[in-house]
Amino acid sequence: MTSDSYLSGLFSLNGQVAVVTGGSSGIGRGIAGALARAGASVVVVARREAELTATIEELKADGCRAAWVSADLSTRDGVRAAAEEAVAAFGEPDILVNSAGINLRPPMSELGEDVWDTTMAVNLEAPYLLGQRFGPKMAERGFGRIIHITSQQAHRAFVQSGAYGVSKGALESLARSQAEAWSPYGVTCNTLVPGFVMTPLNTRLSADPQQVAALAARTMVGRNGLAEDFAGAAVFLASRASAYVTGQALFVDGGLSVH
Repeated sequence: MTSDSYLSGLFSLNGQVAVVTGGSSGIGRGIAGALARAGASVVVVARREAELTATIEELKADGCRAAWVSADLSTRDGVRAAAEEAVAAFGEPDILVNSAGINLRPPMSELGEDVWDTTMAVNLEAPYLLGQRFGPKMAERGFGRIIHITSQQAHRAFVQSGAYGVSKGALESLARSQAEAWSPYGVTCNTLVPGFVMTPLNTRLSADPQQVAALAARTMVGRNGLAEDFAGAAVFLASRASAYVTGQALFVDGGLSVH
């Protein structure tokens, strides 16, 4: 067996269908590109059509199969509609990546019910609803991969974690519950935990050079994260190579969490 065929057997996503929410920017876009270039047919779900079309055009230019769905994931009806549109593109997904999120973090004393409700709807309820839609069918087919993108704030409170940190902590618990339910049937459910990554979701922190430098200094590798840093971990968790890895939180953070 050649090295290429061995690696392909472990990591190739040929013939798989992936749905990636939040896949038109930041970490989600990096993961969507990685899965597509590993062979998956990828449906990117996000809000803004300009970013969606730019993402899909880039992937198609690289010879990938890709489609997009513009959706509002802050309502149950929006999530359900997005799921059916995604299925219409390439069929039922084998891989679900929940990367869409909102980052509203007023001081705790000023945290209102509107911010709480919106944060939970996008960051927690949308992944739950998509899991309920796709997870059982993955289990019926005997193969599936669910990957959630969480946050350091799922594990530690800093820079006003607020409702955001709560939603991400709950999302990691959701992954464990999904793993318990569906892993006996070949469906793994895991989370990727970023460090600080310069993405549109982190605009507030990104605008403060001192904070950016301080966060880089907290890592072991001496820099903050990039979207492409998640490519290998995402392909691993989406592939057959990760069949015995489930219910886990994999930190992709340059060592920030253990420094």
